[in-house]
Amino acid sequence: MELVTGQDGLDRPAWASVHDDLREYYDTEWGMPVRDERGVFERLALEGFQSGLSWATILRRRDGFRRAFAGFDVDAVAGFGPQDVERLLEDEGIIRHRGKIEATIGNARATISLRGERGPGTTLADLVWSHRPARTPVPAAAAEVPTTSPESVALAKELKRRGFRFVGPTTMFALMEALGVVDTHLLGSHRRGTSGVWAADGLPLAPESPDAEGHIPS
Repeated sequence: MELVTGQDGLDRPAWASVHDDLREYYDTEWGMPVRDERGVFERLALEGFQSGLSWATILRRRDGFRRAFAGFDVDAVAGFGPQDVERLLEDEGIIRHRGKIEATIGNARATISLRGERGPGTTLADLVWSHRPARTPVPAAAAEVPTTSPESVALAKELKRRGFRFVGPTTMFALMEALGVVDTHLLGSHRRGTSGVWAADGLPLAPESPDAEGHIPS
């Protein structure tokens, strides 16, 4: 069975039906639009740390990541130096991977470099959202959910060109799913077409709908 009906009568994919924290994340956050720089940077960093791991592993350490990386304040993280890297390698509240830690710091610096480059006030969030496709997938089964797309390939290439790391096409597609840039909720899920960005049939809604603004909860 692709969807599981919970005790509350709501249909969810199996991965979001096993543990309370994953269910809460699926119901309230995954796929809801995030359009602010800090929020997009946080999710970019967490998706990078997830590489090779389960999302549950990252989600259960998110508070630790936020403490360790100054609430994902871009300017603060960009100022981290070698002593901070060593401090983070001793922090049991996060994934202690030197390459991913150093990439997150470097990505903060690259995020700062992006500011205003594409016009006054533009940010990393604007660059990511500029890769929103004309339509989003309409999967009826988990096997129909793609892991990459032409847009995620293009986004990965653009970010790498600008000095970002741990931003491969698969990771970028996962980022786009998490931010609401695409909607890969299964047909029949109670979350399908609820983001204010995409209709259930895969067609876009008004790009600046009042319901299309969102942030990662603090």
